[in-house]
Amino acid sequence: MLNQIRPAIVMVVLLTILTGIAYPFAMTGITQGLLPGQANGSLIKRDDGTVIGSSLIGQNFTSETYFHGRISATSGADPNDPSTSIAMPYNAANSAGSNLGPTARALSDRVKGDVDALAAQGIRNPPADMVTSSASGLDPDISPANAELQVARVAAARNLPADQVRKLVQDATSGRLLGLIGEPRVNVLQLNMALDGLKAP
Repeated sequence: MLNQIRPAIVMVVLLTILTGIAYPFAMTGITQGLLPGQANGSLIKRDDGTVIGSSLIGQNFTSETYFHGRISATSGADPNDPSTSIAMPYNAANSAGSNLGPTARALSDRVKGDVDALAAQGIRNPPADMVTSSASGLDPDISPANAELQVARVAAARNLPADQVRKLVQDATSGRLLGLIGEPRVNVLQLNMALDGLKAP
């Protein structure tokens, strides 16, 4: 009996050491050495070292002086009544999409309302990412077309020339990976940080 149990115990201990201790420590060491920024959450810091977010998680900008990110359908517990949920955009503790299908009346009404509101601002035929949420609810990026349609509003709110703000968007636009994979995109938090660095003429 002991001859049968001993190999099993040895294998459990050995595999625990290899897969539970050695492998995680090795991977942590390799990633910290090769990709420290990504390994530590792709954090974005101010010049003074203060962490203000991550390039991987969007933030809810609502002021007219900032570029706005994608709509976020995440929710969270109501601070006044923890038994109920309320809309809580970009809640990283509860990543989720709206789970509404293309035939859902609630989704259709919400998108139509957003399209009508944009039309009242002179924005017609907005890109899809301007009126839809991402699957995670945490998308940190918007399309260059989305950013371009916000240039006039942000420039007016900050009393800046539109061309100066547009140049900032162009500089903040990332292309396709290796020129083939993905779509061009603009990280909203990084763009708004650069925007805060501009001075009115």
